[in-house]
Amino acid sequence: MGLNETVSAERLHIGFFGVRNAGKSSLVNAVTGQDLAVVSDIKGTTTDPVKKAMELLPLGPVVIIDTPGLDDEGELGAQRVKKARQILAQTDIAVLVVDSTRGRTGADEELIELFEEKKLPYLVVYNKADLIDWEPALKDNEILVSAVTRDGIYELKEKIGAFAPAAARDKYILADLLKPGDIVVLVVPVDEAAPKGRLILPQQQTMREILDVHCTFITCQPEELKQTLSDLSRKPKLVVTDSQAFKKVAADTPDDVLLTSFSILFARYKGSLQRLVEGAARLSRLKDGDKVLISEGCTHHRQCNDIGTVKLPNWIEAYSGAKPVYTFTSGTEFPEDLSEFTLVVHCGGCMLNEKEMKHRIGRAVQAGVPIVNYGIAIACMNGILKRSLQAFPDILAALEGNPSSL
Repeated sequence: MGLNETVSAERLHIGFFGVRNAGKSSLVNAVTGQDLAVVSDIKGTTTDPVKKAMELLPLGPVVIIDTPGLDDEGELGAQRVKKARQILAQTDIAVLVVDSTRGRTGADEELIELFEEKKLPYLVVYNKADLIDWEPALKDNEILVSAVTRDGIYELKEKIGAFAPAAARDKYILADLLKPGDIVVLVVPVDEAAPKGRLILPQQQTMREILDVHCTFITCQPEELKQTLSDLSRKPKLVVTDSQAFKKVAADTPDDVLLTSFSILFARYKGSLQRLVEGAARLSRLKDGDKVLISEGCTHHRQCNDIGTVKLPNWIEAYSGAKPVYTFTSGTEFPEDLSEFTLVVHCGGCMLNEKEMKHRIGRAVQAGVPIVNYGIAIACMNGILKRSLQAFPDILAALEGNPSSL
């Protein structure tokens, strides 16, 4: 990824759905202007979702997703269908591709019901217009195209582009907490868990946003924080830390300097901070045998001192005095049914788009299961959650009636 490219989690996700051999892959290739997907007359050629980041005006940076056929058969087919349904959770705009020589199928109607149930904006695209000699009556959200002759492809892009919001909602990592000239200290541990030679995505995005609002950031490791603060000629407005260093950083940060973590900032950025803070109250009430799901949105090589599978369980048991039973998931794997769990502990979700993160939180809420993210859980277990939320008085005010969360 180039330095100036928009990361996938920040792009609108456009999913192409439909039954096998409706021409989804051909249509995706026509829309993207490149051979993104393998095309064949054999049903079920697309076996896994295929993603491509691109620019689509007037929407701007998007991710186009080609999904397997939703009428696939057999055990392998069921797995493909499951993958396609998972894509729905991260889709911002859905495109249903219908074979115009066959018309809508029962599977197509089921998809439309799913789109409407999820309040997902969608288009119905009748493909293979070159193979019919009649034109169907079309609704406003329907269009007739040919992926082969490219007829209607420009108009399809225009219809997709019409879903562009009139004005993007204000959405900041921390820019709204700052004024020009403020100093922010970023505490970034460099240990065995840190990627070699680079910073992780939330750190990069936070740095860029600080620069965008004409502020200054200084980066140090946890053991250097006290000296770094001492060397500054004036106090920083904010200290932001990696959650794993929360305890030491809180001890070294003066009480009159705002303190928070990257994980907490990103919980707010994706619109779920209050719900995740409310979930922290369950940590102190865990009992032996309670089932706890620890989930990460990305996949990576697990190390011997991994935060998700090693550190968090140890901290949870020390804090709660209980011995829960843990289930670990990563990447796109997230249980459909959460009702068996007492608590869900999720990563910061930096590699998930907002739609997917809210979908996972909504699934927990629907099952009546509290959910908390790593940074909020760590702050809670170190007794500094209220301290780490002082930059967000609206969240503190909303939680006054639930002091056990703090």
